[in-house]
Amino acid sequence: MFGLKQKQAMPAAELALPGRASPIAIHDKHFVLGTKLLPPFPANSSLAMFGLGCFWGAERKFWQLPGVLSTSVGYAAGYTPNPTYQEVCSGLTGHNEVVRVVFDPALVTYDALVKVFFEAHNPTQGMRQGNDVGTQYRSGIYFENETQQRTAEEIAARFDAALRAAGFASLTTEIIPAPEFYYAEDYHQQYLAKNPGGYCGLGGTGVTCS
Repeated sequence: MFGLKQKQAMPAAELALPGRASPIAIHDKHFVLGTKLLPPFPANSSLAMFGLGCFWGAERKFWQLPGVLSTSVGYAAGYTPNPTYQEVCSGLTGHNEVVRVVFDPALVTYDALVKVFFEAHNPTQGMRQGNDVGTQYRSGIYFENETQQRTAEEIAARFDAALRAAGFASLTTEIIPAPEFYYAEDYHQQYLAKNPGGYCGLGGTGVTCS
């Protein structure tokens, strides 16, 4: 079993768990919004992907926003194909717990999503979020195109300056092209709507993201 220090280090690709060829099967209906979890998505929609700690609370932050059409939780930015939750928690997949957001850009901008992302968690903690420790809790923005990349990097630079002015360390958010998204198990989808008293360890810094 990995210790805390080991779980905060990305495993070497050759040591990652092998995973499986078949994806995890889930129901194709958002528990809150009643919309599709699986593609194809509406023609007028865009995608965004974020990692900001435990994906239960992170997903709720986004499904509550007007203009968000659907959300789903899963695993991304690691090595293991179609991993299970237990495998991700082992620290041997390299994956992050992420939220994939389907949104209507005419109703909510990508800038607004990035603002929610930064204000909803503490992006200065590296491979952890509060008491949740491990590579799957790291801060990450996974952009779909160059426009999203520019937006994310510009907002990150401004927020980093605001964090340091407020006495925080520099942000540790990884900003990389969107990797393959692997759906998490069905019981994780919209978890806090299905379990209103469930755990949510997210907490922001109190610094405003302009």
